[in-house]
Amino acid sequence: MEFLRWSGEDVALWIESIGFPQYKACFTQNYITGRKLIHVNCFNLPRLGITDFQHMKLISAQVRELLGVSEPLWNRSVADPLHDDRTVFLQMKSSSGQQADSLTYEQFLMNKSE
Repeated sequence: MEFLRWSGEDVALWIESIGFPQYKACFTQNYITGRKLIHVNCFNLPRLGITDFQHMKLISAQVRELLGVSEPLWNRSVADPLHDDRTVFLQMKSSSGQQADSLTYEQFLMNKSE
């Protein structure tokens, strides 16, 4: 999960590397770091200034692939959890503070099973 250490500039370079150099400023001006990538999806991209629907779909898919998370299924049972463990962990890591900084995936899984 090296991307969790990415700065805003690292994220901008990654956006450029996946074929969207025109959006580098959208990510840097909105302070999107590697820890904030979990929030980059088709719902939030217009807030960053990205409104081309095809670009939104492609960027969202690339973010999910990078993070190793799956897209929530719309036809899932309401009894099923909304997100998988990795997604929940990355959402927790997106916060700032000592607790989020020190939390590891292994600790998260151990705490979850208790």
